[in-house]
Amino acid sequence: MAPRHEAPRLPGLVQTRGGAQEKPIELPAVAAAAVAAGAAAAPADDAQAHGGGGRAAGAGATRADDVRRTGLLGSMASVALSEAEKVYIVHGVQEDLRVDGRGCEDYRCVEVETDVVSNTSGSARVKLGHTDILVGVKAEMGTPKLEKPNEGYLEFFVDCSANATPEFEGRGGDDLGTEIANTLYRIFNNKSSVDLKSLCISPREHCWILYVDVLLLECGGNLFDTISIAVKAALFNTRIPRVRVLEDEEGSKDIELSDDPYDCIRLSVENVPCIVTLCKIGYRHVVDATLQEEACSLASLLVSVTSKGVVTCMRKVGKGSLDPESIFEMMEGCGCISRAA
Repeated sequence: MAPRHEAPRLPGLVQTRGGAQEKPIELPAVAAAAVAAGAAAAPADDAQAHGGGGRAAGAGATRADDVRRTGLLGSMASVALSEAEKVYIVHGVQEDLRVDGRGCEDYRCVEVETDVVSNTSGSARVKLGHTDILVGVKAEMGTPKLEKPNEGYLEFFVDCSANATPEFEGRGGDDLGTEIANTLYRIFNNKSSVDLKSLCISPREHCWILYVDVLLLECGGNLFDTISIAVKAALFNTRIPRVRVLEDEEGSKDIELSDDPYDCIRLSVENVPCIVTLCKIGYRHVVDATLQEEACSLASLLVSVTSKGVVTCMRKVGKGSLDPESIFEMMEGCGCISRAA
């Protein structure tokens, strides 16, 4: 299902302006070769994709070419790095030491604030590093879908404002917003995430539609993870008025909403998954990557996982490729993170 195109339902918000960022520069062949030498023990994930074949020299050249392509993963914000900074970051990750002192599988502290927008059914604001996300949920009554007559449903809208980063001007923000919305649809396209039957008022006639609006206030890396946490927090905060369906002698139905703000329905978000983004840098992967680390990554694996360790969705982003051995290794790290959470 395509995301909605109307304006977001979060009026009157003050959007903070992110710092202007330049396009990433290319890494010369000399520095790229040095990085490739540091990752010599790694499997040549991209050798086959670029025609490297089984030759060692071809695989080395492939990796050098890949390191030079320090562009974006998708259409996210980029950051300009010097040649020395890129080599420093890549070599540090191979030693399980990142620029900010974290290990490869360490997250930064997440700031979560709920009930931040008064004219919504539920809302949340999440800050992770320099990424700032605001999510509002609005419950409105509608008609169930024909293929699911006894369920309500969710609609997603993502606003990638140019105030978050100048790179979202024009079609850049629209394309990324559509990509994020489609990812959220895939995550919630199962019966275990949210009990959609609890949103049904009367089969084939009335149901609750939850409009989930995501607003990017600032984009500073690890965007998908932060959005998934904000969406889960906003759904946890959502209060849906309790409804009584009254039927008269003639068979006509009348719907009565409760006036008591405490007489409401709360959604269970126990099985709502969160996204863990695993960025492949050299022959290792990191979680909760910064913009600088994303600029050094060739490919990332987005894994939607519940608190019980159940994987509900998985996709790859970025221009690079991942071999099966790398994917299994990254999935093992993802499972450890979900169990720790």
